[in-house]
Amino acid sequence: MVKIPVLRWGQPYESLEFDNVVNFVTGETLARVSQANPGLLAKDMKKAQRARDVLREIPIRQLIQMMKKAGELYKDATLPMGDGQQSPDDFARQQSASTGLPEHMCKANMAKNHFVLSNMDRILDCLTRGLPLDILTRGYGDEGRGVTVSYQAQSPVLGLVLPSNSPGVHTLWLPVIPMQVGLVLKPGPQEPWTPYRMAAAFFEAGVPREAISVYPGAGEMGAEVVNRVRRVKIFGSTETVQRYHGNPCVQVHGPGFSKILLGDDEVDNWEKYIDLMVDSVYLNSGRGCINCSGVWASRHTKEIAQALAERLGPIEVKPPDDPTATVAAFTVAGQAQAIHASILEKIKEDGVTDMTAKFGSRLVEKERCAYLRPWVIHGDSPERKIAQTEYMFPYVTVIQCPQSEMIEKIGSTLVCSAITSDKTWERQLIEATNIDRLNIGPIPTIKLDWLQPHEGNIVDFLFRARAFQMPPERLKA
Repeated sequence: MVKIPVLRWGQPYESLEFDNVVNFVTGETLARVSQANPGLLAKDMKKAQRARDVLREIPIRQLIQMMKKAGELYKDATLPMGDGQQSPDDFARQQSASTGLPEHMCKANMAKNHFVLSNMDRILDCLTRGLPLDILTRGYGDEGRGVTVSYQAQSPVLGLVLPSNSPGVHTLWLPVIPMQVGLVLKPGPQEPWTPYRMAAAFFEAGVPREAISVYPGAGEMGAEVVNRVRRVKIFGSTETVQRYHGNPCVQVHGPGFSKILLGDDEVDNWEKYIDLMVDSVYLNSGRGCINCSGVWASRHTKEIAQALAERLGPIEVKPPDDPTATVAAFTVAGQAQAIHASILEKIKEDGVTDMTAKFGSRLVEKERCAYLRPWVIHGDSPERKIAQTEYMFPYVTVIQCPQSEMIEKIGSTLVCSAITSDKTWERQLIEATNIDRLNIGPIPTIKLDWLQPHEGNIVDFLFRARAFQMPPERLKA
């Protein structure tokens, strides 16, 4: 067992209050994590400007090289973890043991984070649209065509209220330090591992300790981060999304409701795309907001649902250290049972069919955790309540809907993979404001281009472009 402190601008602080992170299989305590409180954060935020100041003393190109070094350390090195040490294999085992994600998936998420850190120069070039990076340091400069531009940082630090369910979300905040903005991280209760290991790798690579704080704690700490930090990313439920809707200081990452749409010109060829659908639904154990939770088509929907059920329905639960495990555990007591009961209630609706019923119960209860096996449900209309549901396991609804109504009926959609060559419909999809990431053609919803923003451009969130003028002789100084 390791003791993990609060990090107050890089300095460890042991609280009188601790939370235990527990192995969901054995019940062993993996870590005792110091708990921060709102008063501590309120006091520390008085020094937030120092985080940006120390980073601005280091050229962005140098910070990018630090990110590349940090990526190698994060992936390969044994690094400090609280009062102990942690190898990459230790990290994957501990993360799996507390979050329920199979170990090989934890290692795959490590590879994603490493890729982003290793390609930080290319990623920042794309996110800034080729902006000379020293403009972020100075606040103004020539963007390269004789035009003076100004980018004003909206906060000296970015606050993150992080989840426990999907370690892959950490890729979203990795570009922050090289943009000379500090980090205030509130980890998920079951997943302190990535924020602390990443912080250790950053420090080892030369990032000033004063640039990063980590505040583990209960729900009130997440609320305090939102209240105290001028720019915050938060991960949560649909209710969380609604609570902060319209707040320019808070960027909410909620359920993705990501979907695959089969156009009328391709739906008769649906069998060609079953592998793509299966991968979109269940890779990473369905835990990501980019996993497909809905397949929509105007016809053949019963056959599509049946084919998906034949592939996904028989999948069984396996131990987390099994390299073929594809289903993650729910490690919070009662969570899987509550989701199971909710779905059972919803499939009672007329026009809704559980296509995986013949493959046995979806709920598998263990001594200290529970699993939900993959679930495929058919709905004969977009009006069915089941059509707008999403859960953090391999779960998908197949919905029958006329192509002409799909864009309106699918609602808010993070990733839409539209399999079509219909140019008119393509144009309508491109102009649809309820779709965030759009894939035209047979592209899995889970296939990301890391050189594109995932959900909102972090540069636009942290910096404001504004009008700026200065005498020419001073601009050249």
